[in-house]
Amino acid sequence: MSPMDLHFVRAGLAPDFLDYDDGWALQRTAHSEVRAGSRANTVFLLEHLPVYTAGRRTEPHERPFDGTPVINVDRGGKLTWHGPGQLVGYPVLRLPDPVLIVDYVSALEEAIIGVLSDHGLAGARIEGRSGVWIRGTGGSRDRKIAAIGIRVDHGVTMHGFSLNCSNDLAPYSQIIACGITDAGTTSISAETGRTVTPADVVGPVEARLRQSLGTLHASAAHSDPERRAESGTYNEGVLK
Repeated sequence: MSPMDLHFVRAGLAPDFLDYDDGWALQRTAHSEVRAGSRANTVFLLEHLPVYTAGRRTEPHERPFDGTPVINVDRGGKLTWHGPGQLVGYPVLRLPDPVLIVDYVSALEEAIIGVLSDHGLAGARIEGRSGVWIRGTGGSRDRKIAAIGIRVDHGVTMHGFSLNCSNDLAPYSQIIACGITDAGTTSISAETGRTVTPADVVGPVEARLRQSLGTLHASAAHSDPERRAESGTYNEGVLK
């Protein structure tokens, strides 16, 4: 996979929000085609209609307090929300061999951190927690601005990331988002004080993903034999 191998599909941006089940069907079809070699590596970028989704590690007490329905999915991680104003990315890619799943996740995080920097925000990683964060200062809590939950099956990725742009943050108050109780949730608009929509960032997200995933490919091509052997134990699974 090189930067030129990536095909981006804007599958539903405001006002044409995509139902979650329709997006899930897109992923499944693309996964089968990428695995068979009949489709180029594809990244779907979109906004969903409002929905809660639960990864494999979601606990019963983390589900919506008001009984709102939840779609169970086969990605890693726990419970999260998707909806208008949030940019969702579903990369369906054949990972280079060798590569560790954690390196792929790091490449997604790196792209998001780059996009945030364009808006004057210092996106950060927090050890032991996936996704991208805005660190708290002066006693304030850390705030999650982007979530990541993936699945790798037969070396091909599914699911991906969500970046809070201009979405309402109230739905997060009804759940224990990502199973985390000691941190908050935020968006680009909330942090900058100006409205920044998914349409405003989708182009930069594409450019940053080309860069970070291209670097991932180059690193895999030049990895040492020990790294190649290590990757075999990580090449299938789910992570959040």
